[in-house]
Amino acid sequence: MIPGGEEQQENPMKVDVVIVGGGVIGSAIAYFLSAHPGFDGSVLVVERDMTYTDGSTARSAGSIRQQFSTPENIAISQYGVAFLQQLDRHLAVEGEVPHISFVAGGYLFLASEKGRRNLQSNYNTQCEEGVQVSWLERGGLSERFPWLNVDDLSAGCIGERDEGWFDPYALLQGFKRKAQQHGVVYQQDTVAGIGRSGARVDSIDLASGTTVSCGYIINAAGPRAARVAEMAKLKVPVFPRKRYVYVFDCRTPIPECPLVVDPSGCYFRPEGSSFICGLSPPPDEDPDCLDLEVDFDYFDERIWPLLAHRVPAFEAIKRTRAWAGHYAYNTFDQNAILGPHPEVGNFLFANGFSGHGLQQAPAVGRAISEWLIYGESRSLDLRRLMYDRLAENRPILELNVV
Repeated sequence: MIPGGEEQQENPMKVDVVIVGGGVIGSAIAYFLSAHPGFDGSVLVVERDMTYTDGSTARSAGSIRQQFSTPENIAISQYGVAFLQQLDRHLAVEGEVPHISFVAGGYLFLASEKGRRNLQSNYNTQCEEGVQVSWLERGGLSERFPWLNVDDLSAGCIGERDEGWFDPYALLQGFKRKAQQHGVVYQQDTVAGIGRSGARVDSIDLASGTTVSCGYIINAAGPRAARVAEMAKLKVPVFPRKRYVYVFDCRTPIPECPLVVDPSGCYFRPEGSSFICGLSPPPDEDPDCLDLEVDFDYFDERIWPLLAHRVPAFEAIKRTRAWAGHYAYNTFDQNAILGPHPEVGNFLFANGFSGHGLQQAPAVGRAISEWLIYGESRSLDLRRLMYDRLAENRPILELNVV
């Protein structure tokens, strides 16, 4: 029996690949898989809300950067920005290209004396990987960004190209439309159960009463990844963590403002004529959470003082609106968990991006499609990000999590 008390169909629907979750990660996988000349199978994307109103993608801050501490993350973003620069080649449908409104504003990471060593290490790694980033001492920061309070800063790193922000919903819809053009089927439904026979998963039960027989299941369920894994009697340490994004206006011009990451972890960037900002809470104030209620006191009490300290002009700002979204937070090491389960080889993970999913979607979509077709990620060496590292206790710690 499946939920609702209805008996299973004698002849269930059959597809080659089921993707659980149709946000930007799931839709990127659907696109790359369906576009690959080595794949001629059928793909079903199961998405709980086709409006994407409450999904993580549309509620993200919509940014991409190269400034990571992990070479794999740098390579993933390098491919990601190259993909975004060629959307006319990849995602055009009947001559219409997704308009993502990319703003190449760059990221500016700031460090106090305490954080200088980590910033220097990250900078060295980025230079080795070909990232165009500049090191700025305190005087250089003050000269380039005269609106910045540098009194308690030691140095900063600014991305000179291939970093910025864009419309996340437009990219998601671009992936989805192109995948559908290739024959991918999207169904609004919820996975209620997963059938497993020993070392293989073989079907999913949908809340609507449909049973789908499948060759592969890909978990792209974002903040609900752990629930989906549990249905297959598997575990993945990915949990929903709420993040607030606040919008504010400032009457004083702040010229040439990049996305600034303060030593406190607070970030801000321009959004049209306004600004957006946010700050991740400390671990003891960061429970698993799927609601979308906004705490406005958090801005007034925690964020505004940090903004006003770093940019004196921000002492006189007006908060205009806010929203909440969810990180699919990997509590093991805050890095993506990719590829097949070592014991259940036809269950694949695309989870745990910890706030980086939007910018990593193109490379992850390509990598998961290659795992399905070739049994490995060929375009990028992402073996260190595979599920195996969890059981072997080999965390890959990304130092630049915002």
